Amino acid sequence: MQRGEAGRLAEVFAVFLKLGLTSFGGPIAHLGYFREELVQRRRWLSDHAYADLVALCQFLPGPASSQVGMGIGLLRAGLPGLLAAFLGFTLPSAVAMVAFGLGFAMLGADLSGGWLAGLKAAAAAVVAQAVLGMARGLCPEPRTQTIALVGAAIALGLGGMAGQLSAIAVGALAGAFFIRAAAPQEATELPDLAVSRGLATVALALFFVLFAVLPLLAAGAEGALRLFDAFYRAGALVFGGGHVVLPLLDAETVATGLVSREAFLAGYGAAQAVPGPLFTFAGFLGAVAERPPSGVAGGVLALAAIFLPSALLVVGALPFWAQLRSLGAARRVLAGVNAAVVGLLGAALWNPVLPEGVTSPATAVVALLAFLALVVWRVPAFAVVAGAAVAGLAIPGLASP
Repeated sequence: MQRGEAGRLAEVFAVFLKLGLTSFGGPIAHLGYFREELVQRRRWLSDHAYADLVALCQFLPGPASSQVGMGIGLLRAGLPGLLAAFLGFTLPSAVAMVAFGLGFAMLGADLSGGWLAGLKAAAAAVVAQAVLGMARGLCPEPRTQTIALVGAAIALGLGGMAGQLSAIAVGALAGAFFIRAAAPQEATELPDLAVSRGLATVALALFFVLFAVLPLLAAGAEGALRLFDAFYRAGALVFGGGHVVLPLLDAETVATGLVSREAFLAGYGAAQAVPGPLFTFAGFLGAVAERPPSGVAGGVLALAAIFLPSALLVVGALPFWAQLRSLGAARRVLAGVNAAVVGLLGAALWNPVLPEGVTSPATAVVALLAFLALVVWRVPAFAVVAGAAVAGLAIPGLASP
């Protein structure tokens, strides 16, 4: 590896490590943090390219925010960049969750407090900033604005992954039939990928082969293979990421006797208080598994298994997505999808981000100040998050509704 490539790889890891340490609030908030740091401040990619990547990852099973991070790492520094982005963003919460798994009985699961309320208020401000900024760039005229509003209504009306996929599908159809061809300057320009179509095809094939073969190999088996199969299947089946993975993890761990209900609930409580992807909850479950492997080995194996499908899908899908964008019809479709993505972010801001982040007059003040700090005073997102947490500790009764 040449010095320039090594420097870029180190930069990717350092930036995503900072994001992994400061990105509170769940996958929707993570997208806001990513946009602020990587689109607005560092200009690694444009708003259009970022929205394209978000739209693609909404269609793929797995944790959407982690996949967006992997995709940005891949675009920035090739396959090593994908790994660097994943490790940087995931390590802080993964280490915290595995450590909590090793000592959860002593630590307990009561993680509520004013500092957590401050973090949720800051997350609401970050998402609001992302919605505002992306709406300006991606919904500049009445047709795209209408698509965004319809997408938000569909997402709120149907809820869950059905609402998200329906909103994106409606946005794609509306873009194909009602949006004129984008002007050249509006066309998305993603950096060249260091992934060939052949390698992408291999990655997609491996995803499906593992999904089909692992259950056959794990049938009647115990130990590492059974654990890997359970978490790989959860990562491959869940759409939307975040809290959507919890029912699958419950079925694969509690229902099978691998993890007790008490431990599962304790780990879920801890997962709300750490930054980064909620999928690192798998590290806790692997660490507290009642059948070997458990401890650090179980946590690492569970983490590798639940994130592997996402990495394979990003490598396999992104090169074909880039080629699809070069078609005029695809650009019209993507213009509609981009507008729908803005609607999805707006719907998420309305529910659940605002209801969970603004629960009292005090949290409303913290959220408003955080929003002003981001939009008007241009304070970095991580500093806003830290300030909101400190405010939560300093203001009596902030967590009270």
